[in-house]
Amino acid sequence: MLKYLLPVAMPVLLFSATAGAEERPRPVRVGVVGLVHTHVHGILGRGDRGDIEVVGIAEPNTELARRYADQHGFSMDIVYPTIEEMLQKSKPEAVAAFNTIHGHLEVVRACAPRNIHVMVEKPLAVNLAHGREMATLAREHNILLLTNYETTWYASNAEAYRLARDSALGPLRKIVVHDGHSGPREIGVNEEFLEWLVDPKLNGGGAITDFGCYGANLITQLMGNKRPLSVTAVTQQIKPEVYPHVDDEATILLQYPQTQGIIQASWNWPFNRKDMEVYGKTGYVICVDGTRMRVRLAGEAEEQQFTAPNIAPPANDPFALLAAAVRKSITISPSDLSSLENNLIVMEILEAAKQSAASGKTVELD
Repeated sequence: MLKYLLPVAMPVLLFSATAGAEERPRPVRVGVVGLVHTHVHGILGRGDRGDIEVVGIAEPNTELARRYADQHGFSMDIVYPTIEEMLQKSKPEAVAAFNTIHGHLEVVRACAPRNIHVMVEKPLAVNLAHGREMATLAREHNILLLTNYETTWYASNAEAYRLARDSALGPLRKIVVHDGHSGPREIGVNEEFLEWLVDPKLNGGGAITDFGCYGANLITQLMGNKRPLSVTAVTQQIKPEVYPHVDDEATILLQYPQTQGIIQASWNWPFNRKDMEVYGKTGYVICVDGTRMRVRLAGEAEEQQFTAPNIAPPANDPFALLAAAVRKSITISPSDLSSLENNLIVMEILEAAKQSAASGKTVELD
């Protein structure tokens, strides 16, 4: 087993590095659009690391903005009621979007013509049509359009990908991804987040989009950005009295020529979980959480447990990665979990999954 382990998970797993400047570059000016996605605490609470500077926030809910200003210590002077005003007055080089998923398209429409790079929270878009328009705008104006997932920064997932990429597991046969918790209302998300999270127009669905996107993202990377042949999905409303308009339970089956992908997304589990199982012809790896792994490879008598090696900076943090990509000290490759190429396939999978769940039939991808 030890011959397959590296002292650190190499950055090339997530991107291809280019020559960096000897002097530390100036911080990237970043605007924040929306405070209604609670993942925004990740950028507001990360402190001053010298790589980014939050120069403006677009949020029409003044009460929410004041609450977060008190919590994180930013000035209300940098808060603006609209995206347009924030972009005009703050002049960011990049924008991090923490608005509704439906609002991601509006962000790209505003930023791309101004040559402002964009990172959105997962998933890329509320539907495939929005995703394709966003991609067209990003390519036309030559901007970065990245998607941020919590699981991108899991050292265990990076190591699992390395083992699969280096053929340590043999040809892949089955990938199972579990993502979920007991439900957004049950875990106590704030009302501003909950309001749109359970709205099928603003979020695109319930658990199928909220958590289904993680598995689609990870499986797409492991499969080398190959699109599945078909998608089959089943959704349920186990708690219709709590979530009357969206699903709260989803299972998605992806069929590849010699591999199956299974995505289990839930708002009904007793505990939070984000884990993955990757089975090849000659070995398997189980990512128990962000760091712990269980592995058994060909010729080994039993399974081994270990802690995954750390991911090297800047690939271990979404905003460090964004800053490095904007400054061109790294290049985002199509195989990266944050890449536009990967996440357009994620949108195809989610769109087909919703169609399959609604029709009760398998959806073949062209």
